[in-house]
Amino acid sequence: MKILTDMQVREDAITLFGFGSTAERDWFRLLTQVQGVGGRVALAILSVLAPDELSRAVASGDKAMVARASGVGPKLALRIVTELKDKAGPALGPAAAGAAPRGGAEADALSALANLGFRPAEASAAVGAAAEELGPGASLDALVRLALRKASKG
Repeated sequence: MKILTDMQVREDAITLFGFGSTAERDWFRLLTQVQGVGGRVALAILSVLAPDELSRAVASGDKAMVARASGVGPKLALRIVTELKDKAGPALGPAAAGAAPRGGAEADALSALANLGFRPAEASAAVGAAAEELGPGASLDALVRLALRKASKG
């Protein structure tokens, strides 16, 4: 397993942040460039939104989506969306999606797990494992059931 890191050096502290993917670390770095967004707020945003969801929210100007994170009010969400709209596309490119886009049943299963309260990373891993095990023709019902079993074991 590989953990990517970002170290922030301040006058009063040295803080090390760890990430499971390059897209998460890249978004963290972009978020912390916005005035009013520190490491904790950036992590709060990334715990609520997966990199691909954050990319879509910024691209579409969906400040309400960003404001779901703890510590992010409407003004800060607007600032994040406005400042990162131009930076995010060229800086992250295709890596912003994190993983390959999922097709119909997989996307619906991912949405179902997210609606049940699973974090995006957990939901994505469980649905990915279920889809791999069941194959490309799996039904939504089968995907959700197996993904729930896999997520509960993790």
